[in-house]
Amino acid sequence: MSTLDRARCSLKAHPWALDAAIAAAVLVCMIAGSFVTPRSDNGVTWGVRSPDPLSMLLMVLSAAALAFRRRAPRTVLAVTGTLSVIESVTGDPRAPVAMAAVIALYTVASTTDRTTTWRLGLLTTTVLTAAAMLGGPLPWYAQENLGVLAWTGIGATAGDAVRSRRAVVQAIRERAERAERTREEEARRRVAEERLRIARDLHDVVAHHIALVNVQAGVAAHVMDKRPDQAKEALAHVREASRSALDELRATVGLLRQSGDPEAPTEPAPGLSRLQELADTFRNAGLPVAVARADQGTELPAAVGLAAYRIIQEALTNAQKHAGPAAKAEVSVVRVGPNIEVTVLDDGAGAAGVPGAGGGHGLLGMRERVTALGGTLTTGPRYGGGFRVHAILPLKTRSETRTTAPGEPA
Repeated sequence: MSTLDRARCSLKAHPWALDAAIAAAVLVCMIAGSFVTPRSDNGVTWGVRSPDPLSMLLMVLSAAALAFRRRAPRTVLAVTGTLSVIESVTGDPRAPVAMAAVIALYTVASTTDRTTTWRLGLLTTTVLTAAAMLGGPLPWYAQENLGVLAWTGIGATAGDAVRSRRAVVQAIRERAERAERTREEEARRRVAEERLRIARDLHDVVAHHIALVNVQAGVAAHVMDKRPDQAKEALAHVREASRSALDELRATVGLLRQSGDPEAPTEPAPGLSRLQELADTFRNAGLPVAVARADQGTELPAAVGLAAYRIIQEALTNAQKHAGPAAKAEVSVVRVGPNIEVTVLDDGAGAAGVPGAGGGHGLLGMRERVTALGGTLTTGPRYGGGFRVHAILPLKTRSETRTTAPGEPA
């Protein structure tokens, strides 16, 4: 930091010192000006004169008032203006006391609004100019009187310009700060959304496959002694389910890798094209699943297909865990206008068949997926027993709508 910058920082940190320095400088200028007379009998010449004691007193008082210009700008303007009027009426020749009033008027203009600036500026200019023209010893048209008019106008205008510049700079700074806060909030929101999405995927994958492993392991333990062939088949299903869980976990965790990490798996995200395969895994685990599709071969966007697959997967997993050993499930996928409707029903008995009764995150994850796509989700017990999950997913997602909206950049 240069010496000049350090001096500026020091003055900003101690405004009283700056005001005292300005007051002292104005006093020196006024005293120096009071010793000079620009007129003589021979025309416009320069000479030296001695100011009278009253002029010296008025100059000292007006300069002292300037030391308080930041704390009470209007009061200082009134004091310096009054002293200037007194000097204009009594001084012969006059001392430049009006210089302090000009500085005070500048301070008022730079710290108030424009309406107040013009009102007080017009009042100060009128009073000081009228006092100089009417009460002074010089003719009303003398250039000294016109100088009072010019300098007071300059003080008001300069102060208003400084105030306007400060307002513009402050507005720019506030806009920059708001933009920075908006960027930070948007970044935090995107991170939170990504964390929720990954958490949903992990929950769906783990809950589904672990439930299958648990069921098949129970079957194997139950029939191990009497029916070893069936136990062997159940263990094969356990191995297949665990392998599928590892593959999907590997694909999901690959999303968290950084740019320098090994390449993530390139297997596409699951969709409704794998619906029969998903249903077979539950049938092998002992849950009869009937699948009905009336979507006329609609090709779904990747996000919609993944959401539908995960909703069916989670609903069937809940049915297998909570609906009871004799329960059956039905899955239907129907194209209705611009939407795909996914319905999963089970006929489990009573409140024990309500998914999510244990406080898990399955239903919450379903709702978040559907809401993110702009759809609706309805869940609840069925009359007579069982549970129903019904999701309406729009084929055109929100992100695609924003991308194709007119007037927006791609």
